[in-house]
Amino acid sequence: MVQLFNFLLKSIKKPPRAHMRGGNVFLDTLRLTVKGGHGGNGIPKYGGIGGQGGCVYLEAKEGVTLRYLTQRYKEKRAVASSGEDSSKVRILGRRGLDEKIEVPVGVQIFDESGKLIADLNEPGAKCIAAGGGMGGCSGTNFLGKPGEHKTINLDLKLIADVGLVGFPNAGKSTFLKAISKAKPKIASYPFTTIRPQVGTVDYPDLRSITIADLPGLIEGAHANFGMGHKFLKHIERTRLLLFMVDIFGFQLSPKHEPRNCLHNIYALNKELELYDPTLLDKPCVLLLNKMDLEGSSDILKSQKPFIKNLEEKLDECPQEIRPERVIKFERVLTISAQNSARIQDVKRELRRVLDEQAEKELVPDDEEMKEMLRRRVGERGPKIT
Repeated sequence: MVQLFNFLLKSIKKPPRAHMRGGNVFLDTLRLTVKGGHGGNGIPKYGGIGGQGGCVYLEAKEGVTLRYLTQRYKEKRAVASSGEDSSKVRILGRRGLDEKIEVPVGVQIFDESGKLIADLNEPGAKCIAAGGGMGGCSGTNFLGKPGEHKTINLDLKLIADVGLVGFPNAGKSTFLKAISKAKPKIASYPFTTIRPQVGTVDYPDLRSITIADLPGLIEGAHANFGMGHKFLKHIERTRLLLFMVDIFGFQLSPKHEPRNCLHNIYALNKELELYDPTLLDKPCVLLLNKMDLEGSSDILKSQKPFIKNLEEKLDECPQEIRPERVIKFERVLTISAQNSARIQDVKRELRRVLDEQAEKELVPDDEEMKEMLRRRVGERGPKIT
């Protein structure tokens, strides 16, 4: 009777949890087991050589998601076919078929020890995850060798032009909806966004830029509090940082001390600095949101001089959020994301900053140009001494 009762309990399928329902759940990590094909056996009598086992390889492709991989490999296991055994009809056995795994662009592959195997950050980039076994020959007593068998971790880092960074309830999702075609969840409570969202901003001349909206950060994100690393990793490959700050400040909970907009800027600066100091080298634009509310103009008037020169008030900043190096803003813009005020101005400024950054990277300055010309032309003919 007890065995029957246990059997009935196991047969009842539990409903999926709310955050796992639906087919559009964003995944940025996935664990897969990969196995190369077994090498085919040879024939000692005729000196036949078995075919090599197929390999499992990964290729970056646009439009693919990790969610798609979980649907294709439901057991999270990818196996290549074995090599053909040698025979009288075919002395040289045919090679096993490779197993191709299409992954999103921006995926990093790690082994079980955490060592980086490959970084597939361009469409068409490939890497072998598990090699096939050697075919049977005289060196192996004509016995095929097994293929590699390992577990790999796929870690996706979004590739976007702009990374939207801010504390919870700053209006990031509202802004993303207003400026792009994305449809993020919007509510009046913090931590509404729990997964990264990517929106595309289109321009009349068919130019487009992508904006990644990250879930709200909290203090300690650099130490992985609140899944900080899970979110911060997505801004590593963005070309431009977009800080969004509530002009009225932010208070995480009644237990935490409320901070004004200037201290929130210092706190965001500090979190990025502790996570990866090189992020501060990226160009950055500051958006001061909720300017449609009463009293916002007075706050802006009193804080704007210090926002433009963060060094001036750095000594008065609390020690726990005081950065060693302050970030420099290319633009400081005021908006109201809820009523779409000045959204078109933000679109134009984001494009200008991205274009200016591209010019700096591609066009050399005067000194570099002179050095390039000197090397290219050089001195020809005999020298007069």
